[in-house]
Amino acid sequence: MYFPERSVNSALQCYFLRRTIFQFSILIAVLFVPLAIGQAGSAAHTSASAFATLSSKADAARDAERLDEAIVLYKRALALRRSWGEGWWSLGTIYYDRDSYAKAAVDFHKVTDLQPENGTAFAMLGLCEFELGRDELALKHIQRGENLGLQKNPDLWHVVLFHEGMLLQRKGRFQAAQDTLEELCLQTGPSDKVANVLGMAMLRLATKDPPREGSTDAGVVLGIGRAECLAGQKKYDEAKPAFEGIVSQNPKYANVHYAFGLFLTELRDIAGSVEQFKEEIQNHPDHVLARLRIAAVEYKVNSAEAIPFAKEAVKLDPQQPFAHYLLGLLLLDVDDYTNAIPELEIAQKGLPRESKIYFALGTAYSRAGRRKEAAEARATFAQLNEEQKKMPGGATQPEPRSSGPEQIPVGDLPSAPH
Repeated sequence: MYFPERSVNSALQCYFLRRTIFQFSILIAVLFVPLAIGQAGSAAHTSASAFATLSSKADAARDAERLDEAIVLYKRALALRRSWGEGWWSLGTIYYDRDSYAKAAVDFHKVTDLQPENGTAFAMLGLCEFELGRDELALKHIQRGENLGLQKNPDLWHVVLFHEGMLLQRKGRFQAAQDTLEELCLQTGPSDKVANVLGMAMLRLATKDPPREGSTDAGVVLGIGRAECLAGQKKYDEAKPAFEGIVSQNPKYANVHYAFGLFLTELRDIAGSVEQFKEEIQNHPDHVLARLRIAAVEYKVNSAEAIPFAKEAVKLDPQQPFAHYLLGLLLLDVDDYTNAIPELEIAQKGLPRESKIYFALGTAYSRAGRRKEAAEARATFAQLNEEQKKMPGGATQPEPRSSGPEQIPVGDLPSAPH
């Protein structure tokens, strides 16, 4: 995979007692300064010529797949010109294709230093870091690369999406992993390699490796992943019976009803999704997320009936700011702004950078007649929204018509800072 693209300052002050020696020194300077300049210019010309020859030979050896020779030539050329970004790139791609990820990472890092807007170089650096087990850095650099923009190479995009999905799943950011891998399914079609990671994300498993092949766990993970991959391809008529089959065969399996509920939520089948989330709660009475999912899908539809589920979630996990946020929204929706305000204030303390909470707080304060606090909350919302636009990859976020729970992914519950 290739994407081609001495001077010494000195001051000598000589003081001679005799005029003849002084004059002689001036004569020497007049005679030899032009010579020194000529020698420096000649050396620079020779260096440039040598670089041009070496870089051309390196590219030719690479294109002819004489890679050992190419590596030697690239290193010699780069010794003459350390700022040659294309050379570091080519050397990095050779090492990457040879699975020499540590060496490739060094070279791609050089490219990002020289070309900080090169998104493809950041993505390649992230892929190397993934292979080296540096998951945090890998995800950071892959996503920075995506934000900057990658070269229009479908194969590279697919590799990046797959690794990003795996890293998100391992990190426990299951909703983000699901979204990323569904996009990959849409672009590439079915793949059991992708389905295994997608199945783990749907079932909320943060393990690095899928279950042992041939085990019950492996069958459930792969089955759920295949079904959701069909959903990612918009083949909902095929996906639904696939989900139903897995669920009916494994009705007590952890998070299987939750995963089916997520799929039905995509279909906007509110009644069906609520039924599945309730089944999950029956199997696992301490399931906070299933309760929050019910509350989220019922918001603005049947907020009064959703409130008990949000209250149970808060009771089970009182340190979860999103649960307080969702409860506050539901209370606000039934015009119980008096009880909504303390819930939203708890959420704001736990998530001080989440702009949508301030929007909801502004509405609640306004209804309570607390005009000054309402204005402050709305000003903070506008400020945070403006800051978000200036961040890498930030986009304009117009003032929402509602501050609904869809504004924060339920599946990736943010935690309060410690």
